[in-house]
Amino acid sequence: MSKESRHAARLARESRRAAGGGRPIEGAGGGPAGPGGPSGAAGAATTRPAAGPGPRRPVSSTAGSRAGRRERTRVYHQPSFFERYRTAIIGLAAVAAVAIVGAFLFFSSTAAAFSCSTEFNPSPTPTISPGSSERLGFVEDYMGATHQAGPPFVYTYCPPATGNHYAAQGLGPIQPRVYKPSDKVGPPNWVHNLEHGALVVLYRSDSPGATADGQAAFNDFYSTFPPSPICKVPKGAISPVIAAFDQMPHPYAALVWGRVLYMDTWDPDLVLRFYATESERLDANGTMVAPPEKLYCNVTPPPSAAGSAASSAASSAAPSNVSSSTAPAGSPAVPAGSPAASPAAS
Repeated sequence: MSKESRHAARLARESRRAAGGGRPIEGAGGGPAGPGGPSGAAGAATTRPAAGPGPRRPVSSTAGSRAGRRERTRVYHQPSFFERYRTAIIGLAAVAAVAIVGAFLFFSSTAAAFSCSTEFNPSPTPTISPGSSERLGFVEDYMGATHQAGPPFVYTYCPPATGNHYAAQGLGPIQPRVYKPSDKVGPPNWVHNLEHGALVVLYRSDSPGATADGQAAFNDFYSTFPPSPICKVPKGAISPVIAAFDQMPHPYAALVWGRVLYMDTWDPDLVLRFYATESERLDANGTMVAPPEKLYCNVTPPPSAAGSAASSAASSAAPSNVSSSTAPAGSPAVPAGSPAASPAAS
């Protein structure tokens, strides 16, 4: 080929390159690719422009594919709302659970565990002289003695001297002591103390008994409280329980099983006399008829001793005008007698 021919061929090649040509792309089978140029069939060889004149070095399409993959937008996992705020949500749930439990306990502790139909308010009677043989207090109708697992406790009269009550550690009978007005104790707790022969003293929260001086007087009364009259059960075993109670018509009340003594002023001597004559009692044969539950004492004289010794014990434990009645079927015997005189409101 002559020099002119070679020059013409070179000019033709440069003209094709300037027009976007280049060496034809060969397909995988070695033939020319379709009219896509460098973007032809996958796997075809392409030519990369050289830095200067001279032959071009073929480049495989695989490198172009890799470069394309790197240039694609990478898709990341988008966390959900819960995933983004999981710690905060768990914390709020825990706080809400604690609040719900706290509210339940609060309302359970403050909700009325008992209800009464009426206040026990018998007609006042004349004042009893210290040497009188009349029985102190008023007999209250029997309202049952079932050991109940939980509220509601329903009583016909308040304050109840009988009735259903707790029978569980810490709930009833309760520890004898002076309970403050803020202490949450009520009939379901201390009625079980009454059933065992206890004395329960109640004071209204608007009475002088709720003041500092009144509480001090109650503590003095507790510290000198004597053993029970017949069984000699010591102080602190079951008696005395002194607690606030508002559902009664007088500022103070002393209770034994089935009997209520009202007072308008605090009279510890009268209360001790009431306890000595009414908390533990024997019938005419010397058999104990009060209290109904005899866990702490059960005086039953042998048949040979049911004579004068039993009679003398009965006469010392109960006044001469004591009468008895039978409690409802299936219930403990509760000494009744007519609503005997109690000190009039002063």
